Order: sequence, then C-alpha cells, then structure tokens
Amino acid sequence: MHVTLPDGKQLDLPQGATALDAARAIGPRLAQDALAATANGDLVDLMTPLPEGASITLITKKNPADAAPVFRHSLGHTLSQAVGEFYQRKGYPREAVKRGVGPSIENGFYQDFDLPEPLKEEDLPEIEAIMREIIGRNLDIVRQDVGKAAALEQFGYDPYKVELIREFPDDEPVTFYTQGDYVDLCRGPHFPNTGKLPGAFKLMSTSGAYWRGNEKNPILQRVYGVAFTTQKELDEYLEKLEEAKRRDHRKLGRELELFLIDPLVGKGLPMWLPNGTILRDELTRFLREQQFQRDYQGVVTPNIGNLDLFRTSGHYPYYSDSQFEPLTVDEEQYMLKPMNCPFHIRIYASKPHSYRDLPVRLAEFGTVYRYEMSGELNGLTRVRGFTQDDAHIFARPDQLKKEFLDVLDLTVLVLKTFGMNDVRFRVGVRDPESDKYVGDPAQWEVAERQIIEAVEEVGLPYTIEPGDAAFYGPKLDFVVKDVLGREWQLGTIQVDYNLPERFDLTYTGEDGQEHRPVMIHRAPFGSLERFVGILIEHYGGDFPFWLAPRQVMIIPIADRHNAYAETLANEFKAAGLRAEVDDSNGRMNAKVRDAELHKIPVMLIVGDQEEARREVSVRERTPEGHKERKGVDFTALLAELQERYRTRA
Repeated sequence: MHVTLPDGKQLDLPQGATALDAARAIGPRLAQDALAATANGDLVDLMTPLPEGASITLITKKNPADAAPVFRHSLGHTLSQAVGEFYQRKGYPREAVKRGVGPSIENGFYQDFDLPEPLKEEDLPEIEAIMREIIGRNLDIVRQDVGKAAALEQFGYDPYKVELIREFPDDEPVTFYTQGDYVDLCRGPHFPNTGKLPGAFKLMSTSGAYWRGNEKNPILQRVYGVAFTTQKELDEYLEKLEEAKRRDHRKLGRELELFLIDPLVGKGLPMWLPNGTILRDELTRFLREQQFQRDYQGVVTPNIGNLDLFRTSGHYPYYSDSQFEPLTVDEEQYMLKPMNCPFHIRIYASKPHSYRDLPVRLAEFGTVYRYEMSGELNGLTRVRGFTQDDAHIFARPDQLKKEFLDVLDLTVLVLKTFGMNDVRFRVGVRDPESDKYVGDPAQWEVAERQIIEAVEEVGLPYTIEPGDAAFYGPKLDFVVKDVLGREWQLGTIQVDYNLPERFDLTYTGEDGQEHRPVMIHRAPFGSLERFVGILIEHYGGDFPFWLAPRQVMIIPIADRHNAYAETLANEFKAAGLRAEVDDSNGRMNAKVRDAELHKIPVMLIVGDQEEARREVSVRERTPEGHKERKGVDFTALLAELQERYRTRA
C-alpha cells in the first residue's frame, strides 16, 4: 500500500501499516516524537491501520495542540484507570467499578461510572494525583482487535460494556485499548504512551448522567476534567471559569432581582420580577420599533391549541419527544403551544389574499412550552416556558430574497446594538440520509440555494451544517461569541416551502390563478429568556444606561437634602427615565457602595452646594471604570441622559 505525505511524496508501506510505521519509514527521530496523525483529514492514533492511498500528516511534540482531542481522550482513559485504582485502594475488587462512555469534549474529557460508593468532590484531588502517577509510569497504550465472544467474556461483569458489545455485528472485530493492567472497550484514537500526555489538566466536578442520555436508564456518576497543551493555557481557562462564575446569570439574577424560578411554580418556568420585567420590556420595545419600521403587523395567539393543528403542521409527532403530553378538554385533545407558526398560518388563511397583499408579516412575542429533561434545565438559558420574538412572513417566491435580506439586516442590527459583534453564520441544511424531514427534495434544494445566495450577496462568512435544518426547511443560525469566548446560538431565519403546502395556503396571482406562498420564520433574539440570560453574563450585570432596570440613584448627603433629591427624581420620571432616591439612614459612602453592588449605572450625589445651584455630582459606572463629574448642571445632565436613552447608546 502507499500513503501520501503533505509535500506530495508517497511512501510505500506493508498492507495494514499504521501511522507509526509511516513515521519509522521516514526516520527514527520522527517515530520517537510522533504523537498522532491525520489520515484524509481525520485524527487517528499511531496504532490504527491506515486506509490505502491515504493522505497523512504526522503530529509531533512540535505541534501537540493539533492532537488535543486525542490526548484528551487518553486522559479520559487515565481518569478511568485512576478511579479503578482509587476504589481498589479502598478494598473493593476490580469488578466493583463499572463504566459507561468517556469521550473527549471541548476543552477536556469526562467518564461515566457506576461506582460501589459515590465519589465526592473532595476525592477529586486524590484521583488527579493517581492520574499523574499513571502518566509517570510511562505505560504503552496498546490497541487490539478481538472477536465479539472474547469481548463479552472480558467484560461479562459490566452490563454497560456488554450492552455496547452486543450491538456490534457478529463479523466485526471489537477494539480494546490497554495501558498497564487497565483494559477498555474503545474505538480510539489515543496517544502511544501515558508518559507523553500533557500534565496541564485538572478534574473539575462530578454530576449525574443517565446512561446513554435516556431518563429511563440508570443514573451514572460523571467526572469532568479539562486539559490543555500547556499550563499557561490551563491557567487562562481556569481564570476564565472564575470570571464566568462571577457573571453567572443565575447568581446575578438573584442579586439584581431580575427573575425567579420557584419549585412550587415548577422547574424551568421562570417568573420575571419587576427589575427583570423592565429589562424585558426595553427589549420588546426596541424590537417592536424596528418591526414597525419594516411594516410588521402584531398578533396575539393562545398558549394552547387543538392537537389536530400540530398534527397538520407536523410538530406532532415529529417533535413529540420535546412537547408536553396532550390534554383532553370536552372530548377534544389539546396541547400547550410548542410553536407559534401554526397559529400565524391560520391567521393568514382566515381571509383570501391577492398578490398585491404580499408580503404579509405577522409578529408576536409568543410564549411557548417545550418539555426539557430536568437535568438539562439551566436558569434562563434552558427552560420549559419561554417567549419567542417570533414572526412569519408570507411572501411570493419572487419576493423571498428581498425579505430574507431584510430579516438578515434586522438580526445583525439587533446583535450589534448589544455589542455582540463576534458572530458566525451557520446554514443548516437537511441530511438526505435522514427521515426526519418533510416535503419535496426539489423544494429543499431551492430553499437551501436561496439562503446561501442571500448570505453570499452580503458577503457574510458561513459554514454549511448538514442535518441541522428544521424538519420543514433549511435555516440560517446566528452563533454569537460572548465576552468570555463562549458560543451561543441566538437568532434564526428559516425558509419554508412545506408548511404552506401542508396547510394549503394560497394567494391569487396576477394571472387570476391560485399560487402557493413561501414562508420565512424568524426570531432575532431567539427567545427573551435565553437572550436575557446571555445578556446578563455578557455585560456581567452592568447593562448600558438605556437597558438598565435601575438607571439613576440619587443620594442625598444629609436628610435636609431629601426634598431636593425627590424633586430631581420626579423630573427624571416625567422625562421617561427611571430614578430613585436613597433616603435611608445610612452614611453617604454606604449608599454609594449599595448602588455599586446593584450595578446602577448613574449615581447623583446632592448636598448644600448642589441644591443651591441646581447641580449634581455625577458618579458613573463605565466599561473603563468609574467616571466622576462635579458641579454638573442638572438640566444639561437630564438632556444628556434623555439623548443616551433615546439613541440606546
């Protein structure tokens, strides 16, 4: 067999040769330094046979970061071995520890265990120390193919491994990896030796996880770790995690009194407190203004609908796993609304339309309900009841491109307004091998092509993600990176030829004949709950002035200044701004500190001199730090803040 090197040269190797054989053929030093390889662009380890004619690249100690998924996977095996040794040292037999899966993940790895007694967080440093012992043993990691019967005999004590092995075809070998006396069922890839694994790793936490993600299966204990090529990268990552804890929207949501999730109300059902409601209202006002400029019409639809509506749309049964169970009312079945689009479709269909009427743009801040497993719920970012900034555009086919570009422009404007400028654009298309999609493949091809042409016309970089489309049509998702470098999928635009077909929607064309409209589904925020949760963390609770629930705190130096402070607060309110007076008994410095803790962007200090001259002393929170101004004319300041609020600066 032969393989091709990056410079185009070919190596002749024995049949079934590995990347290590290729490295040895080039030179002994390369064979010593090699850590992993790529074959036709896929990461492989040095022990796996290469495909005939593969284009290969060898990864060495000079570029170990290229092999990060491989060394993270090997560290997962090292964790698994260390946990086994931890329990053996406590007197348990080797077979007492049973194992689920243990893949590499972004920034690290995890391993699932069925343990004789639960691991505690305080056990993690000891297990981490055992991992470092194992690395220090310089154990060769050996790959071996065995028959199915031998594999079942090897893991007869472990029901999780047995379940996986039984799913293998009888004529397909099962792959084991061995390091020292530790053996595991695994496809790989792995580093060739534990001694070559980087030491820049840390075990972070444990949690419960259903076996194979199914809540009907046993709950296993999952141990998470992070790993990087260098200690510097690990330290930076851990520092970023600490910053993420400080910005955690659940923590700030409590401190700033924005939202509440009450177990008596129900898991995943947030309630907006007064401060959070102001924040939500500012967001909806901003988007409604933009929609008004673009000729959207507002509608309001029920939170429950007849099950037949969702059968017709396809949401039931296509999304039945993520919906609440139907309920029976007067011998009819109903569902909590999982989507707004079927309701908007019925509004469109409620009267005839001419080609002159189109496009029809229907918009709603509509609350929907989805069943999420309790283990996946997370503050505002993963909930069971949420409000989408939803709209559906019913257009003629010749109007589609213009409408799509306008929605694209609106969504980019929304993200820029909130300082979310690091965005990547993801085109989700159907997977032809999957049966989860409905409609004519030819229409799918048209819709996918129209999205790609629109994105290319405005010069946006994009990736194509097969299998990421909605069941009824392809989509463009906006994936935003926040200030901590984390990615969030927010807005979406979807092109849909299928639901108009399923609901038999029509308009009368210039020729007097009936024609089928095309739909655009769009939600620039995605959902208010998720968007607010991300905003809280993006800003760290320090919202810009226009968005801050509490905009101005007026702090009298002494009780005799309270009346002047109240007069100023009333003038702010008359001008449409949110202002409060802290007339508590505390000292001025304590009041300033309290306003700081509540992240109020503008603090005004008033005393004798300020009252005599109708002035204020200003202390502002800014991204660059505090900004202070003394002797500021109040009328001028009021005009300045009004303008900042009006322009959403």
